[in-house]
Amino acid sequence: MYFETNWVFHQPRSWIETNFQKRECIKFIPCPKDDTKCCCGQAQITHQTIAGIESGSPGDLWLPTKHTRPQPTDAYGTIEFQGGAHPTKAQYVRLSFDTRPELLVQLFTKEWNLELPKLLITVQGGKANFDLQAKLKKEIRKGLLKAAKTTGAWIFTGGTNTGVTKQVGDALLLEGQQRTGRVVSIGIAPWGIVERNHELLGHNREVPCHSISSPRSKLAVLNNRHAYFLLVDNGTQAKYGAELILRRKLEKFISNLKLHPFTHSSTPVVCLVIEGGTNTIRAVLEYVTDSPPVPVVVCDGSGRAADLLAFVHKYASDGEEQPVLESMRDYLIGTIQKTFEVGLDQAEKLYQELLQCTRNKNLITVFRIQEKPEGEAQELDQTILTALFKSQHLSPPEQLSLALTWNRVDIARSEIFVYGQEWPNGALDEAMMQALEHDRIDFVKLLLENGVSMKKFLTIPRLEELYNTKHGPANTLGYILRDVRPHIPKGYIYTLHDIGLVINKLMGGAYRSYYTRRKFRPIYAKVMNSYANACRKSSTYQYQRYAGANSLSLVTGLLPFTTEMALFEFPFNELLIWAVLTKRQQMALLMWTHGEEALAKSLVACKLYKAMAHEAAEDDLDTEIYEELRSYAKEFESKGNKLLDFSYRQDAEKAQRLLTCELHSWSNQSCLSLAVAANHRALLAHPCSQVILADLWMGGLRTRKNTNFKVILGLIMPLYIRQLDFKSKEELQQMPQTEEEHLENQNLDNDDSDRSQPDAEALLADTYSVRDTKVHENGKVSLTDSDPSQFREFFHLSEYTNEIKQHQPLRLKKKFYEFYTAPITKFWADSIAYMFFLIMFSFTVLVKMGPMPRWQEWYSIAYITTLGFEKVREIVSSEPVAITHKFSVWAWNMWNPCDGAAIILFLIGLAFRFRPATMDIGRVIYCVDSIYWYLRILNILGVNKYLGPLVTMMGKMVKNMIYFVVLLAVVLMSFGVSRQAILYPNNEPTWRLIREVTYQPYFMLYGEVFADDIDPPCGEDPRQPACVTGHWVTPITMSMYLLIANILLINLLIAVFNNIFNEVNSVSHQVWMFQRFTVVMEYQQKPVLPPPFIAFCHFYSLLKYCVRKAKGEPGMSKFSFVPCE
Repeated sequence: MYFETNWVFHQPRSWIETNFQKRECIKFIPCPKDDTKCCCGQAQITHQTIAGIESGSPGDLWLPTKHTRPQPTDAYGTIEFQGGAHPTKAQYVRLSFDTRPELLVQLFTKEWNLELPKLLITVQGGKANFDLQAKLKKEIRKGLLKAAKTTGAWIFTGGTNTGVTKQVGDALLLEGQQRTGRVVSIGIAPWGIVERNHELLGHNREVPCHSISSPRSKLAVLNNRHAYFLLVDNGTQAKYGAELILRRKLEKFISNLKLHPFTHSSTPVVCLVIEGGTNTIRAVLEYVTDSPPVPVVVCDGSGRAADLLAFVHKYASDGEEQPVLESMRDYLIGTIQKTFEVGLDQAEKLYQELLQCTRNKNLITVFRIQEKPEGEAQELDQTILTALFKSQHLSPPEQLSLALTWNRVDIARSEIFVYGQEWPNGALDEAMMQALEHDRIDFVKLLLENGVSMKKFLTIPRLEELYNTKHGPANTLGYILRDVRPHIPKGYIYTLHDIGLVINKLMGGAYRSYYTRRKFRPIYAKVMNSYANACRKSSTYQYQRYAGANSLSLVTGLLPFTTEMALFEFPFNELLIWAVLTKRQQMALLMWTHGEEALAKSLVACKLYKAMAHEAAEDDLDTEIYEELRSYAKEFESKGNKLLDFSYRQDAEKAQRLLTCELHSWSNQSCLSLAVAANHRALLAHPCSQVILADLWMGGLRTRKNTNFKVILGLIMPLYIRQLDFKSKEELQQMPQTEEEHLENQNLDNDDSDRSQPDAEALLADTYSVRDTKVHENGKVSLTDSDPSQFREFFHLSEYTNEIKQHQPLRLKKKFYEFYTAPITKFWADSIAYMFFLIMFSFTVLVKMGPMPRWQEWYSIAYITTLGFEKVREIVSSEPVAITHKFSVWAWNMWNPCDGAAIILFLIGLAFRFRPATMDIGRVIYCVDSIYWYLRILNILGVNKYLGPLVTMMGKMVKNMIYFVVLLAVVLMSFGVSRQAILYPNNEPTWRLIREVTYQPYFMLYGEVFADDIDPPCGEDPRQPACVTGHWVTPITMSMYLLIANILLINLLIAVFNNIFNEVNSVSHQVWMFQRFTVVMEYQQKPVLPPPFIAFCHFYSLLKYCVRKAKGEPGMSKFSFVPCE
């Protein structure tokens, strides 16, 4: 091994120098075989002499503890192995043979930044080179590498590029080609046998190294596939054995380390024997007889010691007596003599050692590749891990904890979860907690398959602990939490209330997490207070976690504690949200496949991921995080759409119920409203969704052709309503209804029930009571019956009950009610009233305005005023409790805040209009306000299948045009200021300068070039003004301006618009269907009469609300509209 010198100046007395030492022989004791050499291996001419220490006699015993002296180590740093495609680096240190193992562990963890091992594989075998069978060599390489990589193991070897260490190095070479995480391979070699070790001398050096050994040298080179080297020094040169004591002490010390926080057991150690000589047999004997013993895996077929151990193990019996082996004594001794080329005495001694090994047969496992039939070959990694289970007599929970630590679900499935295995209470719950924290997807599946009830497992404290775990992938939860909880201290423990605030922020709209509701707070406080004493965390953690819970002690003192209080009704829903917020996509998909409400879960996950991606973009996080979150959202979006499609093909009626059913565990939302929140256009464009929206839009009407014409005719001629087709009474009962419609229908049905037979009434009640639903805010549709179990019973109704439906026609009163409450009727009534208002308002601003308003103006005032009251009603009747939240939900629709601003502007103009001095100002405000009321027609046109997508395109184009205006303003000002300053150098300061700078350059964009003003005539002619200095610059700058603005920026804007058009046009059908939901829900909630007659509905609704409150009757939970009869 040749090293290139690369001296680096070092700072004296580093931690390594302080704690690690080298050994130098200080007394020359002649070797019995060669008196010119010391027993340490050095020649007399190179041996150092110390004053006062005389040379010894040839018969003296040389001892490293007595005849060497320790000094601070002078060799540590980094070796850079050359010769490969890419140089590999390894850390090394020279240390004394009696170094304390705790210092070595500190070296690994503090200086070399290694994680403690979850398994230690120590490889024993021959020092000399040997060949393995090709198949066995392949199995050993693959199995050893898999065992190390999957379990996070360390591998201990001899470190030199010879014998068994070379075979391990070949396996590590295969690992290097896979370009994944590097296996921790630690070579423990004697300092004295390393070839040219003097080149390694130096402090914290980086030493280039060519791993080429000299053919005639008795020394060895280091294996270039190891990552770390401990070069053990006992003062000898060219002698093996210096490392044996330190290696065994280090292995024993590591075996006593606890595997915190994974499990309470210690670090398992296993010995792997490949080939080997006489020392290997003695090492195996030492391992199996040690306390605690170390299991040994022997590779049969690798040669010499391994084959002998495998042979003896095969014919050994379990007891003390070995009759079979005793009968083969002579054969075995002869085989030992031939194999190791030793004398009879030594062979007998080795035979006795082999017999002693067989007394611990359970600690030895033999790996044979020929045992299994083809296609079922035994793998070395499984043999190594199962050997640990068989030898250590661990309890099933300890075995499961080890398998979890190693992330080897195959071992757990084959060796732990066997038939007849009994588990103590809580053992699998602890394993489930570890599997969730460390994102062990396969283990979660395995535990669910083997009886873990997630409903009993998931408690409030456990869920909170999961949110606070430090394990698993990096996530953006902390960034979002700072928005809802600013100035949180370092080490802050998240509470479920904090998580609820995060969920509310991400879901938006009227969504309220269960964690933030009033009924959850006393339960949370009671549970956490009761759980404090049994908390798994430290006392500091307990104090921080439960300090907030004590604030509700007055409430919790009145609340009796039960174990059911800490549980969740739908635990998989809670775990899905946890997995999404902590960015554990595979875990989220697993939780999606379990439990109930799969469609709702997919929509919630999609919305959360999209909101998290938006937050990541706003926080300027890596683009990869944004793209990753968006891809996760698309995956759930696709799954939700496929699930709905499958359900619709199986049973269309049940699929519609699935979309409209109120979900109590998801803030009383429906799947339709969740799809709107998640902007899931594909789901809303699905035929199932469109059938529901079509039914809601038509209300009680059933017309196929010329629907709009018939509705308008019915509004103009009420008697025509009798000629329209309506749905039957039974069909109306299947449709979603508003809360008030349900109450009105009950009154109407009570009138009919007096005239119907009791048997028919009971039959209809039994058949259809489960089908009544109510439409709430934001498209939520709920069951009218208070018993949610009826929804489940609906799916089990027999076909017989469906065959007995009677199609009863509606009475005239009911027909009028259904006609005027249908959303399509409300839409056309509102549109006709709005167009009439526009005509009246246009007349008002176009004709001369008198001191007192005309009736046309009074009508316009009444219309806008009542429209303002309707906007107030919409805000007040929205679902959220806080007024700010109500306003944010109301403002979600862009037209609402625009309506509010236009109404306020009109009222300001109205105030000016009634004062004679400011009447003209009021009229101007009227005129400006009329611009918006005409543009508001676009909102009505958005209902149209063809115009709706175009309106959407216009909105997107306006947003993008804002960025273009910024670019245009920069260009316009740069040339406008220059032009104005050159042509008019003597202007006085005035606000009109701003107009002069921007006026002409702006209109030049539209073709008005102002040619006379670009280069005005000037000269010495008295009839012409004098030329200003630099007047010739203006035509040049304006030519450049027109080139950049007219050609570059305008065409850039056209290209952007074209891109928007193509983008929206490709999904125009989905865009229209998505908008259709918003329109249907809006008109479903609107009062029957349009402004200004809507005031009657407001008065009637308020009056009825007060009456119900006075009587204490159930009904509207808040002020909502009541259809006028």
